[in-house]
Amino acid sequence: MAVYRRSRRHRFLLVLLLLTSVTVITLDQRGQGSDVLESARSTARDAFGSVEDATSDTFSPVGDFFSGVFDYGDLKAENRRLRAQLDQVRSKDVLAAETDRELRTVKANEHLEFAAQIPAVAAQVVTTSPSNFQLAVEIDVGSAKGVAVGMPVVTGAGLVGKVIRVSSKRATVLLVTDRDFNVGVRLTNSQDTGAAKGNGPGKPLTIDLLYNSTVIKSNEVVVTSGLQGAVFPGAIPVGRVRTAKAVPSSLQQDVTMEPIVDLQRLSYVKVLKWTP
Repeated sequence: MAVYRRSRRHRFLLVLLLLTSVTVITLDQRGQGSDVLESARSTARDAFGSVEDATSDTFSPVGDFFSGVFDYGDLKAENRRLRAQLDQVRSKDVLAAETDRELRTVKANEHLEFAAQIPAVAAQVVTTSPSNFQLAVEIDVGSAKGVAVGMPVVTGAGLVGKVIRVSSKRATVLLVTDRDFNVGVRLTNSQDTGAAKGNGPGKPLTIDLLYNSTVIKSNEVVVTSGLQGAVFPGAIPVGRVRTAKAVPSSLQQDVTMEPIVDLQRLSYVKVLKWTP
């Protein structure tokens, strides 16, 4: 009922204003009643001002609502655009970091201090072994570049493995962590020699033939022995000692070592053109 009464008042006010307007126009045309005319004009201005204010107050929230709706859509679009830009920046950062890592790897492989006198062929790892039965990678060079079975494969850090299969443009490299991998090694501190072998994925290598009397330090670097008839040339870093424990009932210690090369992130390697 209150809305109905308000509507009736508004209609009455509009009719009154229209009549007043007609009267003002008539008097103005005739040039009569200037004082009365000015008073009527003032009253009309006040009345129309009140109506304008009321109308503005009534519809302002509606306008604000629709403005907010359209602004919200614009904000969502802007948010999507900014997120897309952020994703692009992140992708570029990741790509730049990966490129930088690969460049550092290539540079590290350029000058192999432990094999400076041995000719080498640069290669890129293209695939990894799909199973746990053989830990190996495939590289993009083969017999066409002089690669042969038995050749050592290294990075600037040290020994990766050895070539076990070759085609014209590809070669398969057995990693040092494979259970079938064996290499003669030497401790850099004591110069004692032993035999290291792989134990499978995620496991350290073990070193046999190191006697209980040998002093072994944790994190000590272990290199290839290079003894007469050895499969690998000497002084190539293989790993670092992880644990060393004397066994009372045995003449030799239980020794393990971690590979010195990060085999999970192989990208570029070098094949040493060396055979026993």
